Parts: sequence; structure tokens; C-alpha cells
Amino acid sequence: MEQDLKKAMELINRGTVEVINENELESKLKRAIKTGISLKIKAGFDPTAPDLHLGHTVLIQKMKHFQDLGHHVMFLIGDFTGLIGDPSGKSETRPALTPQQVQENARTYKEQIFKILDSEKTEVLFNSEWMQQVKSIDMIRLCAKHTVARMLERDDFKRRFHAQKSIGIHEFIYPLIQGYDSVAVKADIELGGTDQTFNLLIGRHIQKEYGQEPQVVITMPLLEGLDGVQKMSKSLGNYIGITESPQDMFGKLMSVSDNLMFRYLELLSSLDLDEIKGLKEGVNEGRFHPKDVKVRLAQELVQRFHGASAAEVARADFDAQFSRGDIPDDIPDFRLSPDEKTIYLPRILKEAALVESTSEARRLIKQGAVSIDGNKVHFEEIEFHKSPAVLKVGKRRFLRVISL
Repeated sequence: MEQDLKKAMELINRGTVEVINENELESKLKRAIKTGISLKIKAGFDPTAPDLHLGHTVLIQKMKHFQDLGHHVMFLIGDFTGLIGDPSGKSETRPALTPQQVQENARTYKEQIFKILDSEKTEVLFNSEWMQQVKSIDMIRLCAKHTVARMLERDDFKRRFHAQKSIGIHEFIYPLIQGYDSVAVKADIELGGTDQTFNLLIGRHIQKEYGQEPQVVITMPLLEGLDGVQKMSKSLGNYIGITESPQDMFGKLMSVSDNLMFRYLELLSSLDLDEIKGLKEGVNEGRFHPKDVKVRLAQELVQRFHGASAAEVARADFDAQFSRGDIPDDIPDFRLSPDEKTIYLPRILKEAALVESTSEARRLIKQGAVSIDGNKVHFEEIEFHKSPAVLKVGKRRFLRVISL
């Protein structure tokens, strides 16, 4: 038993920030090993956006670790709480989603998570299944199990309160409902990002109030995006979506810094930790080139989400286009009107769909990530002298600009 427990703890602790608390976790694992009854592992995801990115998969990868250990994984889609909006880390009230948006986003989540999780060993739940059955008197009793003072201990609520920014009563109810979800599914362990710690601890409290053994809380880090600073976020443009094309995913992974590469390996890869340690030592000692390690990371993740053959093609395309500096043959054209000599570059980038917004374009120009015919562009408004010219954004996006 001791050896099995040691291996389980090593895998569970991989990449984690905090376990609350470790003694309880060991006790639950010992009981599971002794009785053969698997633990119930809960992780909740509010369907607030249609696509998942690699930052989301840090948590899903940890769920896979529990699956590999033989435990029961519950992927909880917060279709009810999604209508409220999680206030975690927010400086103001979230705008409410419509039921139609929530349902559509939830559908895409179900399609995407089984790129990592075993569909036959995963229970997908929707918290509307029990929350729609909760009566008004039950909700009042749930609210009575926590205090406003405790809610205002939460950093984001405290900041908003002192800044005299509004806090909706429904935002106080959100963590209580998340805690009640743990009661409804009788969770032994709940996983979440570090920004969810307050909510997860409320789950422990609520379970005690309902006479259940409190869940163990395991928090995972918020994965940094491609900039290596901010957490991965679609709104910041520093994300890698798991539904992106194999070529885009491969290229973006090859663009991460050497330090970030090893963090991605630890949190996203299936490689053994000892192997990752060996790769890091090899890079530090000059035995391995960082690029070769990035290729290994990129190929593994592209294969996970798109298959082995797509990963091989993406690697070959990357070598052809970027390692040798080739420009793809099939890049799109953007035609300027005859009188356009001075152009506003963010508008063109957005209209050509190379970026999602002009603000993203301005940020990329400021970062030196935009070039014309190999020369970096430093201004948003430029004079256009040569036609055609190849405009490049980052390392993977090209546009041929033609003046009529």
C-alpha cells in the first residue's frame, strides 16, 4: 500500500500549487486503496466562451492523472452558475450570458475535453440538474450557512467594496452554489485554479454544514500565455486554442521562451518528471538545443489534439516556412484602393482577419511583431511605397498587400 500511495501522491502533486490538506488527501487515498472504492474527483467549468485553450487544460490534465490512478472524474459544466458569472478576479460585475450562449458553449466543451480525458471513464454533469430543483426556502437556508463578513474577506470583493464599486447580491451567491455542487455530487476532491481558492474552501465549509466529509482542495497554477507574463487569455491574445489548426498550434508553441517551455512540459506534457528534469539539465549543460525540446513539446501537444499525422505535417511545415525563412505560397491578398498611399495598419490587419481587434494589432506593432518585407513596423500609420509587399504578423501569419 505504501508504494502505491507514494506513486499516487507524486503524480497528484505534480505541478500543483496547494493541497488543502495533504493529510486528508493521504487518508482518502489509503481508504480508496484499501476498499477498492474510487474517490470522486470534481472540477467545474462555467461555459463562458466556446473554445478552450491550453490554460484550461492544466486542470483537465490533472483530472487525467486521477483517471490514470483509477478514480472517478466528474467534469461539471456550470450551466446554472454560468448564468450568474463567476466573480473571481473581476473588478466589476460580469455581464450575464443568455441560456442559449451557455448551452452552445457547453456543447463545444463536451466535444473538446475528450481530447484528454477518457470518455468512458468521465461523468459529465450539469449543475442545473439539481439547482433547478432547489426551492426558495432551500436557497435561503444555503445562504444562511455563510456570512457577509466572510465574503468580504475575499480579495476581489474587498477591493471593490473599498473602491465603492457595486457588488451584486447574486455574486455572493455564486460561491455558495459552487459549494453546494460539491454537496450534490458528494465530492471527495475538488480541483481548481489558484483564482478559485476562495470558492473551493467554501465548498469544504458547505459540505461540513450538510454533514458531509469535507473535500480536499487542490489548486493548479494559472498558465502563463505566450508573452510569459500574463495568464493565458483569449482577450489578451496570448493564448493557444486547442481547436486551432495544427500549424498554428505548432508554430505558437515553438515561439515560447526557453523557461516557459519547461513550465509547459511540466503542466501539459505526459512526459515523466524525471525525463523533463533530464531535458532541462541537458539544455543547461549544452547537450540539447532548446529548439529540439520545443519541437518535442509541440509535436506531443499537436498530436494530442489533432493526431500523429497532423503533427508530422505541422512540423514539416514549420521547418519549411520558418526554419529556412520560406514564405508560404498560398498567403491571402489584400488589395488597397488606388488612392491609399498612407494606410492605418491596425485596420488592415483586422479586416484581413490576421488579428481579432485593432487593439490587438496596436499591441503587436508596439511589441515589434509586425513586419513588411522583413522590416519591423514601429508605427500604426505608414506610407505604402511598394506593391506587392509581404506583411507578416508574428511568425505564422502572412498577408500580401497589393496596391491597385
